Amino acid sequence: MALECRGIEESLPEKFAASTWDEEVLWAGVPSQVLCVSSKPMCSKKPYSKSITRKSVSSVPLKKGDSKSERTTADEAGPNGQPLSFTDLPATVVSEILRCLDAKDLGIMSCVSTLLNSLASDHYGWKDFYCDRWGPPRGLNPPAGPGFPNHKSWKELFVERVFRSKSFMGRYSMEDLHGHTEAVRAVFLLQSAKLIFTGGYDAVIRMWDMEEGLSVAVSRPLGCTIRAITADSELLVAGGTDAFLQCWRAIEGHPHLFDIAGVSVNHNCNFRLWGHEGPVTCLALDSTRIYSGSWDMSVRIWDRTHSKCLRTLRHGDWVWSLVPRGGTVASTAGRDAYIWDIDTGCLMTVIHNAHEGNAYSLTRSHLGDLLFTGGEDGMIHMYQVSHDCDAEDIKPVATWIPHTGPVHSLAFEFPWVVSSSSDGRIALINVRKLLKSGQSCTSSQQSQVRHSTPDAVEPPQRMLHGFGCNLFSVDIGADRIICGGEEGIIRIWNFSQALEVAKRAQALRSVRLENRMRRRKAQIEMCSNGACADQCSVAARRNQLNGERSGVWHSKRGMSGKLKA
Repeated sequence: MALECRGIEESLPEKFAASTWDEEVLWAGVPSQVLCVSSKPMCSKKPYSKSITRKSVSSVPLKKGDSKSERTTADEAGPNGQPLSFTDLPATVVSEILRCLDAKDLGIMSCVSTLLNSLASDHYGWKDFYCDRWGPPRGLNPPAGPGFPNHKSWKELFVERVFRSKSFMGRYSMEDLHGHTEAVRAVFLLQSAKLIFTGGYDAVIRMWDMEEGLSVAVSRPLGCTIRAITADSELLVAGGTDAFLQCWRAIEGHPHLFDIAGVSVNHNCNFRLWGHEGPVTCLALDSTRIYSGSWDMSVRIWDRTHSKCLRTLRHGDWVWSLVPRGGTVASTAGRDAYIWDIDTGCLMTVIHNAHEGNAYSLTRSHLGDLLFTGGEDGMIHMYQVSHDCDAEDIKPVATWIPHTGPVHSLAFEFPWVVSSSSDGRIALINVRKLLKSGQSCTSSQQSQVRHSTPDAVEPPQRMLHGFGCNLFSVDIGADRIICGGEEGIIRIWNFSQALEVAKRAQALRSVRLENRMRRRKAQIEMCSNGACADQCSVAARRNQLNGERSGVWHSKRGMSGKLKA
C-alpha cells in the first residue's frame, strides 16, 4: 500500500479551505453507538486538511513475467492475500498521520468506523488542542490515559470546553455584588478556586464566593487606590497608587486559600515588594515570576521565591497593561505596544501608533501569537505576532469599533474577547471565524489568521447594555463575565443557564440522530431480506389513494358547476 498526502489546496475547493475552525466538534461529540451506524455515509467524505489516498497496486494490469510488479503486489497483500488497509500500518506511523489532522478532521475520522473511532478518540493530539487554546486545566486532575474510568479523556475535556464556550451567546442571569463604597478599578476571577477578587478607590481588597455571590473576606485598608489584582492557587498580588505590591501567600487548609483579613497568626503569609517610583497599573503572574507595570515607565520582573527584582524593562511612556506568554511579555505604553524577551530583557517587537491616543488595555491568546489591544479611540485591534515577523511591518489583521468611548479593559478566553469601556457597555467578540487551522507536526501549533482588508471593520457578536458609565475592568471564565466600574458595584453575568439549555438540546438531537440511524438500518435490513415486493404493494396502495382523491376533487368540481348553472 502506498500513502499519498496532499495539501488542502490540492484536495479541496477554496470555499472549504477557510472554514475548518467552524463547528470543529460536530462529529467529535456524537455517541460511539451512533457513529458505527453512520459509518457508510461518512466514508465518502475526504478530510479537509490532509487527504490520505490509498493506491491499490493490484488493480493495475501487470505484464506477464514482470518480477518487479509481482514483488510489489506481494508486498501490498496481507497474510491472507488481501490488500492492506490504513489500520494495518504500525502504530507509530498511524499516530504521526493522525497528528497532522486538526480537531475537526480528527473528529470526522472517528465517525468512519469503530476501530478508527477508538484510535482517534485516544490520540494524544487532543491534549495539544486543549492546551494550545486554554492551557493546562486548572483545578482538575489531568487525564491519566485510556482505561481510567474516574478521569475524563482529553477529547472529552476538549469537546466539553468548546461546547461551554458557545454558551456566551445564550441567555444569562445577572447578579450585583454590593460592598465597595467607591468606584471599582480592578476585578479578577480565580476559576480554580471559584473566587473573585476586587479593589478600587476605597483601598481594600474584597474576596467573593463565585457560586454564592457572598463576600467572604475583606482586607485591612492599604492606604491607596487599588488599580490591579492578579492571583493563582499559591499567590495573590495587588498594586495601587503607592507604588508597592501587596502579596499574600496561600495557606494550606484555609477554606479560601488566602487570609487577606489578617486573622491568621502566621505573619509570613503576606509581604510587600518595593521598587516602583509611580502607581502600579497592571500585574501578572506565571509559575516562577511576578510582572508589574507602572506609571514610572517601567515593567519589573520579580522572582516569586526570593521576592527580588530580576529585571527592569524601560519604556518611553506610562505603562498601561501587560500580559506574559511563554518566553515573552507584551506591554502597552502610551500609544505603542511592545513585546520583550523575558530571559534577556531585549525588545523584540514594537507596534508603533497602535491607537489614536493611549493604548489602555491588552490581552493575548494562550500561545501568545494573537495580540489584542484596546485604546482611547474606542477601537480593538488584533495582531498576529511571531518570532520571525518584521518589527516594522506589523499591521492589524482585524479591527472592531464596538464602543464610543475608551476601551479600559480586555480579557480573552478562546474564542471570546471581552471588552469594557467608558460608554458603559461590554462587547463580546468571537475570533473563531477569523482563524483557520495551521497544521504542524510540532506540539505547539500556531494559529493562522485570515487577513482582511485594512479598511474592513468586523462587527462584535454581542453587546451587553443598560449600565452606568466608566466600566474600568472586566474578566471572563467559568461561564461568567465579571465587571466593575464607577458605580462601585460588581456585576456578574452568569451563562450557566444557557449551558444547561444547550446540553438538553444536544441530548435531544443525539436521541433523534440515534433513532434516525436505527430506522435507516432497519430499512436496509428489510431491503436485503427481499422486501421489494412489499414496497411495490405499498406504492400501489398509495397510487390508489391518490386516484380516489383526484376523483373526489373532480366530483366536487362537477357539483360546484351544477350549482352555478
